[in-house]
Amino acid sequence: MWSFSNIADSIQNWLNQTFSATWSLVMQMLIAGIAVISLFAILGLVLVLMERKVSAWMQIRLGPNRVGPKGILQTLADTLKLLVKEGLTPAGADKILFNLAPVLALVIGMLLMAPIAFAKDFQLWNLNIGVLYISAVSSVMVISILMAGWASNNKYSLMGAMRSGAQIVSYELSAGLSILTIVVLCGSLNIPDIIYSQADGWWIFKGHIPAIISFVIFIIAVTAETNRAPFDLAEAESELTAGFHTEYSGMKFALFFLAEYVNVFIVCAIGATLFLGGWMPFHIGQWESFNRVMDYIPSSIWFFGKTFFLIFLIMWFRWTFPRLRIDQLLNLEWKYLLPISMINLLLVTVIAILGWHF
Repeated sequence: MWSFSNIADSIQNWLNQTFSATWSLVMQMLIAGIAVISLFAILGLVLVLMERKVSAWMQIRLGPNRVGPKGILQTLADTLKLLVKEGLTPAGADKILFNLAPVLALVIGMLLMAPIAFAKDFQLWNLNIGVLYISAVSSVMVISILMAGWASNNKYSLMGAMRSGAQIVSYELSAGLSILTIVVLCGSLNIPDIIYSQADGWWIFKGHIPAIISFVIFIIAVTAETNRAPFDLAEAESELTAGFHTEYSGMKFALFFLAEYVNVFIVCAIGATLFLGGWMPFHIGQWESFNRVMDYIPSSIWFFGKTFFLIFLIMWFRWTFPRLRIDQLLNLEWKYLLPISMINLLLVTVIAILGWHF
């Protein structure tokens, strides 16, 4: 199976031979930071273009087709526009919090990238509680949204932020319980352990019906957590002009915009890791010949293929379902998803104890 481990080892060996231990560590962190920032920029360009093309395909139209071949440079043009656009701060705003909120949103996204395994032996930080770390850090995202809404000194921004706070805190429960089902089946919080436990089959297949239920609930919950339609009440254009980022413009708006798409990538990467095997190829039990053929496909292609499949699924939701009202959204979580998740977790625990999974 191909991996990036040789490249990473070569860079680490060269740094250790060239610099002292301290400077080698600093250089490794610097390279990792630059790599994550570069990935953010690429994801922003690719996912915005993908969103427009998917929506155009859903609505039987062309989408961007003027800037560059088939419109592929449209997002680059939009990025340049946002870079040169003046960033305004309202007179009555809390300037420190107003400017800090978009930076905090992006920093949280960078922190969440650390434990994700992008390919075999290619992970920024392998810690033994990776899943718990992701759940804990992702819950801080709501603070940046509340901060932006309150600091803007705008009633629409504050209303959007309060909606988002209620929405994210509510749906985190179902998302966390869905993640716990895989942790119970695997018996580990370590992301590489979860991936290697799927060497003979992905958990969405091995975990029977409870794993499928968890997967469906997870996708619904993370769609709500990332403020994506039909759960985009925090920035409902028809009601709140633009919700919590109504007063943002220029680069600060671009940071919020980028953070939204990066968060979509992160939650889909987590879903692909937990339920679809991450970078692990599609293996079927003892079918050695079939499994060897699957191993020829690079692990990074498996990971990004599964992740972008889930991203497409979330984009499909946006252009298929109408926006929910806030009472419908909270009823869906507290009256349906949360009870189902708790019963499902109990059922998965029984399956894991009795060893009924494949």
